[in-house]
Amino acid sequence: MSDTRLSIGDTAPDFTATTDQGTFTLSEQRGKHVILYFYPAAMTPGCTTEACDFRDSLDALQAKGYEVVGISKDSPEKLAQFREAEGLTFSLVSDPETSIQETYGAWGEKMNYGKTIVGSIRSTIVVDPEGKVELALYNVKATGHVARVRREARRRRVATLAKGPAPLAGCRAFRIGGRCRGSGGQ
Repeated sequence: MSDTRLSIGDTAPDFTATTDQGTFTLSEQRGKHVILYFYPAAMTPGCTTEACDFRDSLDALQAKGYEVVGISKDSPEKLAQFREAEGLTFSLVSDPETSIQETYGAWGEKMNYGKTIVGSIRSTIVVDPEGKVELALYNVKATGHVARVRREARRRRVATLAKGPAPLAGCRAFRIGGRCRGSGGQ
């Protein structure tokens, strides 16, 4: 069991794992934003709500350059049943030994109906195109979670854009079209 939690800017640990349709390797997704969402168990009420919310938001997320990947302890066979029952169209990763969940801080002690248990901690990690953690949310609620991820991702993108383009070396202004523009620049 791990107490490790990822933070914004950390390198997202690479992994290759079995899905209900083959395999998934995080590093093969470089160049894309990837939403990794960790959930306790397929075909349970909260997890179904969350999965269907991602399914219903998938077109909008993909239009902004995001891929969605669900990760749970479930077997590939159970994940295939879940996909079929709910019409899910994104990758579902099987992590039966919980090694991915532990590495990402999504496995550990949690409260469940007033008792402390060890299990999957509903969490979402957004990985940027360079493989860095863009957003890390732990102990999230199933209902309204996707809207929160979309708001946070939009807020972070706007903040990044507001910083403006990077200055060129030796340039006192900013580059526009690869050339220095502004006061006294080259």
